[in-house]
Amino acid sequence: MTGPVRARPGPVLSVFGTVAELWDNSLNSQAPPGAVDTVTTMALSFSPFSFEGPWSVDVATTITAFLLGMLPIAYASFLLARRWATRTEAAGVAIHSRPGQYGWYGVMWVALPALVVALIAAFIQLFGLGTIPGPLLVAAALTVGAGGIWFARATLRPGLRARNILDRVIRWVLLAAALVSILTTFGIVISILFESIRFFEMVSFWHFITGTEWAPDTGFMGDAADADPKFGSVPLFAGTFMITAVAMLVAVPVGLLSAIYMSEYATRAVRGMAKPTLEVLAGIPTVVYGFFAAIVVAPAVVDAAGFVGLDASYQSALASGLVMGVMIIPFISSLSDDVINSVPQSLREGAYALGTTQSETIKQVILPAALPGIISATLLAISRALGETMIVVMAAGLRPNLTWNPLEDMTTVTVRIVDVLTGDQAFDSPETLSAFALGLVLFVITLCLNLVSTVMVRRFRQKYE
Repeated sequence: MTGPVRARPGPVLSVFGTVAELWDNSLNSQAPPGAVDTVTTMALSFSPFSFEGPWSVDVATTITAFLLGMLPIAYASFLLARRWATRTEAAGVAIHSRPGQYGWYGVMWVALPALVVALIAAFIQLFGLGTIPGPLLVAAALTVGAGGIWFARATLRPGLRARNILDRVIRWVLLAAALVSILTTFGIVISILFESIRFFEMVSFWHFITGTEWAPDTGFMGDAADADPKFGSVPLFAGTFMITAVAMLVAVPVGLLSAIYMSEYATRAVRGMAKPTLEVLAGIPTVVYGFFAAIVVAPAVVDAAGFVGLDASYQSALASGLVMGVMIIPFISSLSDDVINSVPQSLREGAYALGTTQSETIKQVILPAALPGIISATLLAISRALGETMIVVMAAGLRPNLTWNPLEDMTTVTVRIVDVLTGDQAFDSPETLSAFALGLVLFVITLCLNLVSTVMVRRFRQKYE
């Protein structure tokens, strides 16, 4: 006589049965070696908040799947909502907004809930609250988005102010985009500030900003007379300002004069050919400029200095500054040209009516009116020069050198930051943390330049107006 027939356990019950058996054995101290680890591994592999296992995918695949899944759902919602509005209007019922605006209303209720789900998952992983598998995240977001089609269709009615709703949503989206840039800036400043505080706990701030010797690796030299590392940043900032000054002496006159010629003297044909040709310089990679500075300009500087009886290094601030100035010319010329062209034509005509010549009109009317924009273009060029690295590495060298002679080699702050962060030092060492301190001081200097230029522009505008 056979006993009662029992149902065969499924795979899920088998898994939980195995886990329960291993757990019970571990409690009774009879677990075989590695049994507890097996329980932990199985539990993690079947956890909905883990990336491990067969569902593990990378972030790029998850984002791609999310976008590819959202596009057809959003398009379907757009078509359904617009078709409803078109049929309602064809039936003689007055609707508040255009049919296309009702369609975008449907897209809104598909996209926004799905994005909220994706952002919540991103914050969960960002703050370490858990990890969500990519397929599960995509499925949840697409399910919520598909539910948005039903909600949008259920809320459609002739008196729905879809246009006003879309205007409010677009306004909030633009505000969010502005907040992203602002919060990103604050995040960068805070991250640099905290690491800089750690550095200044090890090194004196006063010695950092007034010291004239930069030798952070002195402590690793056994035969050195003074084993204390030196973190005096004056040579680095002196090299930065020296190379930037040379670049500005080249870029500002050439860029401004070329802008004046193209906007006031050049014919339309010449302007149409000269301006794009000049702007090509902005698209050349900086490493190409570095090769040009090291192979062509540096030997020319050495030969020219030797011709007048001076000694020059093949890696000099003058060579890198000259090439950097050529690279920056398009920033000043293009922006200044746009600003000069934006000066009202009535100012020119009024000056000509008073009997002034064209050169007098440019000097006394047009340039004063365009000065705020020219100052902004110059400030942008200075910021670009302060952050340049590749040209300095290839043409000016890596040696921190405090000198007034532009024919000697020297380096800049950004080069030292790259050199420190790409080395083999520990991240919490003073040498590595010094990169954040240098970045903080450079950020403060750039901020001060922005404030000074803003004050100058405002004072000039008040005087001119």
